[in-house]
Amino acid sequence: MTPLDKPVRREVQIGDELYTLTIDPAGLKLVPKGRRKGLELAWSELVSGDAALAAALQASLQEK
Repeated sequence: MTPLDKPVRREVQIGDELYTLTIDPAGLKLVPKGRRKGLELAWSELVSGDAALAAALQASLQEK
């Protein structure tokens, strides 16, 4: 198995929108193409089950 020791970036299309997915040792980040802010999720949040709560909190903060 190859260790994840540096960021890996991929472009992904969701519906009609393009996003950049970055996977790194800290977690993952999904950002609309050409933007800086997006959804960030730490690996610890994912494995602890707090992923939905963290995603909802980030979404509510970005709406303001």
